[in-house]
Amino acid sequence: MILICGAGAFGTALAISLAQNGPVTLWARDPIHAAEMRTTRQNGRRLPGISLPTNVTVISGPEPADTSPCLLAMPMQTLGGFLRDHATTLVHRPLVACCKGVDLASGLGPTGLIADTCPTAMPAMLTGPGFAHDIAIGLPTALTLACADDTRGHKLQTQLTTRNLRLYRTTDTTGAELGGALKNVIAIACGAVIGAGLGESARAALMTRGFSEMSRFALALGAQSVTLVGLSGLGDLALTCTSEQSRNYRFGQSIGRGTTFDGAITVEGTATARAVLTRADALGLDMPITRAVTALVTGELRVDEAMDMLLSRPLKEE
Repeated sequence: MILICGAGAFGTALAISLAQNGPVTLWARDPIHAAEMRTTRQNGRRLPGISLPTNVTVISGPEPADTSPCLLAMPMQTLGGFLRDHATTLVHRPLVACCKGVDLASGLGPTGLIADTCPTAMPAMLTGPGFAHDIAIGLPTALTLACADDTRGHKLQTQLTTRNLRLYRTTDTTGAELGGALKNVIAIACGAVIGAGLGESARAALMTRGFSEMSRFALALGAQSVTLVGLSGLGDLALTCTSEQSRNYRFGQSIGRGTTFDGAITVEGTATARAVLTRADALGLDMPITRAVTALVTGELRVDEAMDMLLSRPLKEE
């Protein structure tokens, strides 16, 4: 039986899709939310109008430890606390992170945080260009499954693939993590450009130079270039920088328009930009877009000032 920890939109969507293969347990943090879902057979807070299959069981308490896969579908900045609080329950089982970002407290990505907090567990990551609503209603979606142990990764790939959810595996957890994390930073920048009315050409330039920046950082940390041009890098970047379904893109639009964004919505790119910039400065890496996004989200720069900063950089070869 698959266990999914986190009953947000993505965790619920995965539960719906994976129920095609067999029983799924969905662990909701909030007992009231769990009770609502059991009664209505929907996640009305996150995915209204989509029914849960009968073989999805919603719980709000600890699940007995076993060796079946556990998918961790929660915001990156809450992952560490969850792992520490439930380490005894999660011990010895495959832990598949379904979040994207860099932990501000430790500077680690999802699999690094799992390895650090639950050393006996097998860390893996599910990432790539997939929106929760698309997965939940059965639209075809392809994602990357990253696991350093390819034998175990192959088993997970088989267990987590469904009729509409196709997984490609890699052993490059660093590249998969950083592709998924860094594209959120670039998505904020692209949203700000569109929100400020600076045009599609400016967005295309930011996406392209943003990918170059992503690659520069990820390769310096040991990622493989082939991973970055795959689903978890370029694929996710293309989706997140162009769709209104992207929270990071919508957040960027609100900055560009000078409007207020709903603080209850998780925007992973804000914390990731700060964490990545700190690491890049320590490594001596040039990350101008990440630096500009950090200044935008902290209110140090306006969009026009950030664009002036980027456009006034010294001319160089591509």
